[in-house]
Amino acid sequence: MPTIRPSADLRNNYNEISEYCHKYTEPVFITKNGQGDLAVMSIETYEALSGKLELYKLLDDGVKSIKAGKSKPANLVIEKLKNKTRK
Repeated sequence: MPTIRPSADLRNNYNEISEYCHKYTEPVFITKNGQGDLAVMSIETYEALSGKLELYKLLDDGVKSIKAGKSKPANLVIEKLKNKTRK
């Protein structure tokens, strides 16, 4: 169940919201005039989320490359990398 707080709580209860975000590693949704306005989360949660999105993008790029016929067998790539590190 998402945690939803009014925007006034950012001013009046900042420490409480911060502690919650760090403890539960999930965002707190902030409303303004009863409507959704912001999602607040810890830096650690944001970095983890950003990392996942980057990974998903890279995986999608890989799938697109395979579909376009731009892939090489893994054993050839590994051998090429080994040769580069030996030099």
